[in-house]
Amino acid sequence: MSLRVYYGGTFDPVHAGHLAVACAVRDALDAEVRLLPAADPPHKDATHADAVQRARMLDLAVAGEPGLKVDRRELGRDGPSYTVDTLRELRAELGAQAPIVWMLGGDSLLQLHGWHRWRELFEYAHILAVARPGSRLDADAIAAEAPQVQAEIGPRWRPAETLRSTPAGGFAVFTLVQQRPESSTELRRRIAAGEPWRDWVPATVAEYISRHDLYAGREPASAPL
Repeated sequence: MSLRVYYGGTFDPVHAGHLAVACAVRDALDAEVRLLPAADPPHKDATHADAVQRARMLDLAVAGEPGLKVDRRELGRDGPSYTVDTLRELRAELGAQAPIVWMLGGDSLLQLHGWHRWRELFEYAHILAVARPGSRLDADAIAAEAPQVQAEIGPRWRPAETLRSTPAGGFAVFTLVQQRPESSTELRRRIAAGEPWRDWVPATVAEYISRHDLYAGREPASAPL
């Protein structure tokens, strides 16, 4: 059965590192990867570009890239956007037997026990944690920083390529081969400081950021839907 991988985040803005992760997972797992911009992420500060702008930049970034799509389902919600609600909705939509994977970064994995109803996530999907080259996401390292998380994922641990064999409940680590320098925080800082930044984003995204005066310390221009 086709594997769906969901990659949530603020994407404020999307950059080449996000795309590299999505493409690597797509290719390694023969999966369709859907990027979900969050409207009101409860674990992060307010976004710098609004939801419409962030989603539009994602559209531009994935245009022409096979197997990558943008999913806007969280943008229409009132209040906090909780992952467990998204996964419950996806499970109802795709059916009981569809394999669903929620992808997150290694830093987010170590904070998973602070997420809303976090243990319920495994009822609806598998969790795939992305590890940067050189970072540790082995059982001992996770137990040292987040013992509650390790206690939950330990019995669920399996190779990433086997996630498609069951609908939900598993955990796997995906290690990137190449280190990525990009971060949205540093990208915003570079734009605001007038430093070089365009090589960190697709050309279409760079043009959009410039046209709407995003992240440059000015009030951003309104973006069309």
